[in-house]
Amino acid sequence: MAKVMVTGAAGFIGGYLVEQLLTDGHDVVGLDDFSKYGPVIHTHDDDASYRLVEGDARDPGLMTDLLDGCDHLIAGAALIGGISYFHTYAYDLLAANERIMASTCDAAIKAHRSGRLQKVTYISSSMVYESTNHWPSVEGDQLRIAPPSSSYGFQKLATEYFAMAAWAQYQLPYTIVRPFNCVGVGEARAMGQATVLSGNVHLAMSHVVPDLVQKVVKGQHPLHILGDGQQVRHYTYGGDLARGIVTAMAHEAALNQDFNLSTAESTTVLELARRIWSRLRPGLPFEFVSDPAFEHDVRTRAPDVTKARDVLGFEAKVGLEEMLDEVVPWVEAAVRAGRL
Repeated sequence: MAKVMVTGAAGFIGGYLVEQLLTDGHDVVGLDDFSKYGPVIHTHDDDASYRLVEGDARDPGLMTDLLDGCDHLIAGAALIGGISYFHTYAYDLLAANERIMASTCDAAIKAHRSGRLQKVTYISSSMVYESTNHWPSVEGDQLRIAPPSSSYGFQKLATEYFAMAAWAQYQLPYTIVRPFNCVGVGEARAMGQATVLSGNVHLAMSHVVPDLVQKVVKGQHPLHILGDGQQVRHYTYGGDLARGIVTAMAHEAALNQDFNLSTAESTTVLELARRIWSRLRPGLPFEFVSDPAFEHDVRTRAPDVTKARDVLGFEAKVGLEEMLDEVVPWVEAAVRAGRL
């Protein structure tokens, strides 16, 4: 088994990722600055094979120290969130994430040269396809279409250029993975001074599923939806994404390759809202109103998942109803406890 460093280890995807790595028998060094949610408790925090360090991935000295003896680095640290989050913090996301990537690559290049670091697995985003006008999005499209118009999508595309450039100049091996619309439990309200309202409910500034659930739980009627609800998404379970990331990290055929990691199932935001409503308000007619959409609210995010299936043997297994079985009661409890 390998020793793996994970940046952003206490984050939303990071929590699922560390759990998967530990389940697979790896030793894990995690780094997180708790800047988005504050300290987050995970059941694996006390695992003897896990060491979590509070610190900033923008510190190349700290990164270099923690990478000592590591076989793999999974670069997941970033300021990240749902659509309201990356509109509110457009500059901060761009500036901080560029600094994180430069520090990460500086330390990884040094560790690869002088130590046993084999590869960096970079967690990118479906937002690199933001400007596409054809679907499904196939690996390589991000180099052929116009660059993303949002600062977040542009920075995630820059992350991929960091990976490719570090290989071109320093032969630092890489794999790029692009999660699509992660769904799971563990998110709290993002810290920060900005307040975003949707109807009478403060958005958690996270992702569409917990925000819709909390609106219904808090009794919003009619339900407020950003835009017309016809936006197409591929909601993918956090545990599936973690399994795909770890598979890509370890797979020989993933060397210097990029992969879309996603369910193959398309769902509109409106259909998602109807499913959540029917669970929490059975017998009450579904009614909604459309709030003005954000500028960069992409109409369709639909991936081609063929490459991940054929090369990695990865397919998402958890369907949307199973995700809601887990997420809905978690959000209900979080609302009762005042976390959302």
